[in-house]
Amino acid sequence: MCGATLPCICASNAAGFSNSIPGDNLMIASAINSLTFLNLALKHGILIKDGRTLELLNQVDTLVFDKTGTLTQEQPEVGEIYTFEQYNANEVLAFAAVAERYQSHPIAKAIIAKADELHLSEFIDIKHADYKIGFGLSVHVNEKLIRVGSLRFMDLCTVDIPQEVAKIQKHSQTAGHSLVFVAVDKQLIGVIELHPSIRPEAKALIHELRQKNIKSTYIISGDHHTPTASLAETLGIDYYFAEVSPDRKAEIVEKLQKEGKIVCFIGDGINDA
Repeated sequence: MCGATLPCICASNAAGFSNSIPGDNLMIASAINSLTFLNLALKHGILIKDGRTLELLNQVDTLVFDKTGTLTQEQPEVGEIYTFEQYNANEVLAFAAVAERYQSHPIAKAIIAKADELHLSEFIDIKHADYKIGFGLSVHVNEKLIRVGSLRFMDLCTVDIPQEVAKIQKHSQTAGHSLVFVAVDKQLIGVIELHPSIRPEAKALIHELRQKNIKSTYIISGDHHTPTASLAETLGIDYYFAEVSPDRKAEIVEKLQKEGKIVCFIGDGINDA
């Protein structure tokens, strides 16, 4: 009745009418309070689905963070480039940049940015691109099949892997770096090392959240165990899941929920949503 009456009477009479019904008064105040907080959040660039979401946040006892773009800067930096066969570092980077040219994920951006910095990128018409989420990308360039992705992707495509790769992989994982493998047809031609950069505010934020009834924290990452474990230790995060494909993130959250945890998942990508 109140909702239908307020537009039809003046403000002072509406206030009097509302105050005459204590129960409805509390309901209206609660709704206005929620709307106020939703509006304040929106002004800070935070879109909240509804008031119930705000109420549920107070019950959260477990935080699950996506790694890349959330705890670390969205875009890593290209480090060492290891080469095989007759190819040099610039050629490996150029092939990778051409293959990734139309991709928008952070690894692609890092590779393209480095190639642009060295003036290696040229527009080449790419045909028959095939992207396997969580593994890698295959494209046809000048009658060559270029593959860019993880070691798992190279194994899946039966690419020949030189023995030196095991040593490179061990060194990079110990240092907390990620590797992107580049192959031409069935031959691995190079490995691009990527260096993550932790967000400067991440460690302080984790510490502050621990003071707010958060009992456990997790990282979910597609990276290998060593760099993920290193990041968890640096930030003071309790547990981590490494080498997780994007489609398994929801499974992990569901598993934690079945254990009785009230989970808040924090990520930045469309697959996180």
